[in-house]
Amino acid sequence: MREGLMKSLNHLIPVVVSAGVTLALWAAWLGWDQHQDVRPDGSTTGPYEAWQVIGLVLTLLAPVYWAASRSHVAAAVLGTTIGLTVAAYVDWSDDSSGLFMVGVGMVMVGSLVVTALVASLIASFHHGGRSAGA
Repeated sequence: MREGLMKSLNHLIPVVVSAGVTLALWAAWLGWDQHQDVRPDGSTTGPYEAWQVIGLVLTLLAPVYWAASRSHVAAAVLGTTIGLTVAAYVDWSDDSSGLFMVGVGMVMVGSLVVTALVASLIASFHHGGRSAGA
């Protein structure tokens, strides 16, 4: 039983670490910007600028690469998806319209699909290169 618990923890730790890193990156890139910008015509944008979202996505490549290149593809996908979904929920839950859940759902599905694709590609290239060179 002890070995089973340790094996479960060994599978869970990369997911938790990946989710924690993702939450920290969301806070660094998006968490501080909470106001909408008003354009001269009266329309509003934001609260995030395109460069903030691009920065988040590019920096998320590092932990995804780290996990996927070490055969933790599921941890990369689940941790990143959980982290982004929780961060979006916490950040947007003060929306009085209730439509924030639509956005949170889109973040969840989008991050799941894209991270699965990226992590699978990283793992296949990383492990494919190893076996070809060996």
